[in-house]
Amino acid sequence: MALITTGNGFIRNLEKFGALGVYAPLEGGYEGRYRRRLRAAGYHDLCITARGLGDVAAYLMDVHGVRPPHLGKKSTSNGAAVGNVYYLPPMITSHVQQLPPKSKGLVLWIIEGNILSDQEVEYLMNLPKLEPKVKVVIERGGDRVFRWTPLEKTLLAG
Repeated sequence: MALITTGNGFIRNLEKFGALGVYAPLEGGYEGRYRRRLRAAGYHDLCITARGLGDVAAYLMDVHGVRPPHLGKKSTSNGAAVGNVYYLPPMITSHVQQLPPKSKGLVLWIIEGNILSDQEVEYLMNLPKLEPKVKVVIERGGDRVFRWTPLEKTLLAG
């Protein structure tokens, strides 16, 4: 691996395929460098974890309800005993609407993506086709060097 990496190949492949699966060294640091290069190329990025996502399609593209952790306390009203449902706006749609006019788009960077099911990965692979201004990068595992491949190839390998 080169001492100074420009990230141009990574950005070209992301624009070509729309969704990439990355394998990063477990000590970390590499994903931050590539995210910084994406921002320098005109993209905005949003980093989330795959843990606790629930229904990925609803979380990213629809208004969805969430319940805060109840911490052992129960409400005394006639509703559910675990607390009220709070409705949140769709994450991707609200971020895309607020992008500056000269932005190339939004890169959704998902860490701990190895816990996602094949169906969830397939949805994320097709997300750039549904929303053209969105690109997806999922960390699929660890490796000795930072490498990437189209997300559909990581789905076939798993």
